[in-house]
Amino acid sequence: MWVVLGLALLLVELSTPGSLFALFFGVGALCVAGLSALGAGPVAQWITFPVLSVVLVATLRGSIQERIRSRPAPQVDSLVGQEVLLLEDVPQGGQGKAELRGVPWGAREVAGAALSRGQRCRVERVDGVVLYVTAV
Repeated sequence: MWVVLGLALLLVELSTPGSLFALFFGVGALCVAGLSALGAGPVAQWITFPVLSVVLVATLRGSIQERIRSRPAPQVDSLVGQEVLLLEDVPQGGQGKAELRGVPWGAREVAGAALSRGQRCRVERVDGVVLYVTAV
């Protein structure tokens, strides 16, 4: 019974991210399953389960949450500096299309000169789905 309860609580924790309460009660239930296998009586099991679970929450929850929060956010590779191929002409001060990694993007020229279709350019900055490019 304790193993089933422990696994069920661990599944609850997986389906409700962030709280980290069910995790410690699940671990507590699995520990009590071990005590039960060693022959501990029902009274000892029912006393040990909440006490152990609350002690685990009180001692470990804060440090685990801090560790999760302090983990650096995943870095998305930057498009700046990448080379693009113009799919259409980009008039001075206007917008055209460029291909980057097989995906068409809006493109604007930043140096104030018109660019031609088929020309290779370098990404200087990105604003939403528009690449600001200069000729290579």
